[in-house]
Amino acid sequence: ERDGNVNASRFCAGCHDPVPFFSGAFNDPDYDMVHDETAHAGITCTVCHSITHVNSVRGNADYTIEEPIHYPFADSENDLLQWVNRQLVKAKPEFHKKTFLKPLHQTTEFCGTCHKVHLPEELNDYKWLRGQNHYDAFWLSGVSGHGISSFYYPPVAEVNCNDCHMPLMASDDFGAKIRGDDEFATVHDHMFPSANTAIPTMVDMPRPEEAIEKHREFLEGVMRLDLFGIKKDGTIDGELVAPLRPEVPVLEPGESYLLEAVIRTVKMGHLFTQGTADSNEVWMDVEVRSGDRVIGRSGGFIDEHNEVDPWSHFVNSFVIDREGNRIDRRNAQDIFTSLYNHQIPPGAADSIHYSFTVPDDTEEPITVTASLKYRKFDTQYMRFVEDDPDYVNDLPVTVLAEDSVTFPVAGGAAVEENPPSPVPAWERWNDYGIGLLRKGQRGELVGAEDAFKQVEAEGRSEGPINLARVYIKEGRVTEDAPSAIARAAAMDHPARQWHLLWFGGLIDKENGNLDDAIDKFRQVIEGGFEQAQGRGFDFAKDYTVLNELGRTLYQRARQERGEARLARREQLLREAQEVFESVLVLDPENTTAHYNLQQIHDELGEEEEARAHAALHRKYKVDDNARDKAVSTARSRYPAANQAAEDIVIYDLQRPGAPGLDDSGTQVPTDTP
Repeated sequence: ERDGNVNASRFCAGCHDPVPFFSGAFNDPDYDMVHDETAHAGITCTVCHSITHVNSVRGNADYTIEEPIHYPFADSENDLLQWVNRQLVKAKPEFHKKTFLKPLHQTTEFCGTCHKVHLPEELNDYKWLRGQNHYDAFWLSGVSGHGISSFYYPPVAEVNCNDCHMPLMASDDFGAKIRGDDEFATVHDHMFPSANTAIPTMVDMPRPEEAIEKHREFLEGVMRLDLFGIKKDGTIDGELVAPLRPEVPVLEPGESYLLEAVIRTVKMGHLFTQGTADSNEVWMDVEVRSGDRVIGRSGGFIDEHNEVDPWSHFVNSFVIDREGNRIDRRNAQDIFTSLYNHQIPPGAADSIHYSFTVPDDTEEPITVTASLKYRKFDTQYMRFVEDDPDYVNDLPVTVLAEDSVTFPVAGGAAVEENPPSPVPAWERWNDYGIGLLRKGQRGELVGAEDAFKQVEAEGRSEGPINLARVYIKEGRVTEDAPSAIARAAAMDHPARQWHLLWFGGLIDKENGNLDDAIDKFRQVIEGGFEQAQGRGFDFAKDYTVLNELGRTLYQRARQERGEARLARREQLLREAQEVFESVLVLDPENTTAHYNLQQIHDELGEEEEARAHAALHRKYKVDDNARDKAVSTARSRYPAANQAAEDIVIYDLQRPGAPGLDDSGTQVPTDTP
């Protein structure tokens, strides 16, 4: 419609509509996407198993697909010949296996070809932009064993996506086989359990409840929710009482408090929620109750259409176009930037602040319950899909995690002791600190520092290591950061060797000790850590480490001045060049590598190479000036999202007019919807 042809739509078809795309039907301007038989083919078995090569790690369907060679009579309509074909497959299955099951199917790169996206200029009529990217989020995580900066690591690295999304299942299929010590034959589950709880109900899938339940089972334990602490005076710098349970403080009528909740990714190999993070609906539903009264609420439905209160905390990315409009129709061609991004990396956390005041007449205990809820598509998107402004969003809602705590009220009845948290105290403090550290603002970093000091007091080396992260972010690298690293190295609980080197190298670099930094970064890349033996870790594949080594080599080269040091200068520049070129093997669109290669080739007098990398840097670099204008417009247009995008966000549990509360923000009876 925009261009008068379907060329731009081919961007989507390579992954979402391969059957009509490769059959040629997609190129027909009158293609009937509702009734044409190819429109409902989806991603067939043959699509994935006919891919012969993954051409790069760029994504966007950058694969080679070929028509497979079949056994005789594969296309015959004769029943007898079809039977002969099936018998040939069973008699000589090696040919079938070689044709349809290739080593590439067991790689992360195979999945990444459609789960890593960029928006080309031909699509958005603007410039190259990054879209969703499962591939690099996994690649740079502790789960893959490559991520140097991860807060947590698995016992053994996951080498691909299949172990999670294609688990083994018992089967009597002809292709099933007994693996290892198993007593029965298995195949990989091709349902790909993940999180799409909407499609089974939207496309009239047979037995949709079974498919939805399988997704829900997969999601069990993926996230964790912890009502961690409470602050007096209802402010960020108020006195923190934590961790909550089994002991809890007595709340005073008339006093204000800040409830500290922590969301943590537990069984996750990529960002949560990743994928279509603009239309995935994940939110916190929090209720504060005293007896039969609801005295605080956030995250309820605002009307009979089951639309979530926009002032809730959402674990999503609020994506906007260049005019500051929210991307709410899966209109990928208009994606520009994010107003905020609340997604959580693997093995990380987010800390959420909720404020409330205890009413003066409160006597009964106060119970706070919180749930992290998930619905595949939000109501705004479904109104567009169904072309119905009055659409009632009855898509399944899944509770990903929940927690509850009861507080006694001064002058009121005593309460039974809250059950203790199953999570160790040090880890609860650590997760809370991680959530504050990731926010990165001064007020939050103070809280992160205090939390990590508690982790250190619990005898865990993660405490001083994470304190070093705080100090590096704050620029406290002359005394505080080196001291934290030294304490971590001396603790009885052994610090991760790669973290001592990595953060030690960053500190050395900031202090101008470039040779020491280079040595530490190279040790990280060389590996061989005793703590990593047999775990499949390889930090040489973390291109953030390579970039840091390359930049440090470049800085070191610039210290070699004058004719007498020219040879050493060129040697260091060539070493830096080699490092940055290795980054581009892992991430061809890496702006840091292209920028530094431009600088290096300029220094070496190689003008053609410098111009090439300068052009690629311009292509892949975010347009910050245009971003600021779009963000400013969006902030004015969407008040709730504007608040959620602030440096420090406090969600008011007694906001006037919130679901379950009246217009003054006071409590209403619990039977009020």
